[in-house]
Amino acid sequence: MNPAPPAPVSSPLLSSFDLRGLGLRNRVVMAPLTRARAGSERVPNELMEEYYTQRASAGLIIAEATTISEQANGWVDSPGIYTDAQSIGWQKIVSALHARGTPIFIQLWHLGRASHSSFHQGQSAVSASAVKLNGDSIHTPQGKLPYETPRALATAEVTAVVEDYRRAAERAKAAGFDGVEIHAANGYLIDQFLQSKTNQRTDCYGGSVENRFRFLREIVEAIRTVWPAERIGVRLSPNGNFNDMGSPDFRETFTYVAEQLNPFGLAYLHVVDGLAFGFHEQGVPMTLPEFRAVFDGPLMGNCGYTQQTAEAAIAAGHAELIAFGRPFLSNPDLVERFANGWPLNPPAEMKVWSAPDSRGYTDFPFHPRS
Repeated sequence: MNPAPPAPVSSPLLSSFDLRGLGLRNRVVMAPLTRARAGSERVPNELMEEYYTQRASAGLIIAEATTISEQANGWVDSPGIYTDAQSIGWQKIVSALHARGTPIFIQLWHLGRASHSSFHQGQSAVSASAVKLNGDSIHTPQGKLPYETPRALATAEVTAVVEDYRRAAERAKAAGFDGVEIHAANGYLIDQFLQSKTNQRTDCYGGSVENRFRFLREIVEAIRTVWPAERIGVRLSPNGNFNDMGSPDFRETFTYVAEQLNPFGLAYLHVVDGLAFGFHEQGVPMTLPEFRAVFDGPLMGNCGYTQQTAEAAIAAGHAELIAFGRPFLSNPDLVERFANGWPLNPPAEMKVWSAPDSRGYTDFPFHPRS
């Protein structure tokens, strides 16, 4: 496959961008997509390398959500970055992308209550509070099972989780990644601390929005001892209902979070502003201009964008980057298709997300002229 052609003069989306000293050849970001191909040992492999290198024309790739510890696990066959074998596996993928001139961040992940005791030798999953996720069922190593009530992390345990994030960031740096993204969205552990719906704590990590933000702040500060701030991104999902989320005070919460993150000088703030993945209907959806008003650094929009809406968001100054998830599943040459006006492949079916082999993963066709 040939590299993406030069961006048309009229295309903000396909123009280059300096991400705080990291050169991106376009503003199309491959969003983190959990694809469950790492096997039971959670070690990145050659099939995953093929998948990522097929999509190397993206300006920036954010690797799929990657667990920071055994405690963080909760998705069958997703990758980790807490063992030597996992780090080596990721290093091969990073090297393959760098050989193609593509930078890659890794998304650091702890599922919290969106896990199950079968991932933890019968021990309860952990969360900010003992608030059960209301969902149909969870995929576990033992098949589909009902969600369980998690165990609230003790105050002293929270510090240990922060340290797990720091160690994972160290491994990511050793593996050659260009940066890390802290997954604070989609109802996973950090989001469970941020939102009043799931955080019913009475210690220094609960109650006020300032206290609920403390966990994320400590994670950013810990990772900043490993990476400079301009190589750390944070992902938020203020409008999402995935994993049974959505709090009445969401606007106050996420405005405050963005304000507090602003002075760090982060690489970017990744905001899942679109509603295509579900909306909690707790009020009027938050928009990128609201975040622009309180966050000075690069903003990345995500969820449901088309080429046209992405171009418009960048042209209007609402975002510097747009992340595409599902379009990248079935279009490994998405950037080339955008640049040439080529039609997209039909959307991938949901059943391919966690298939055990290359089907629905690396077998989507490139455009004949790619």
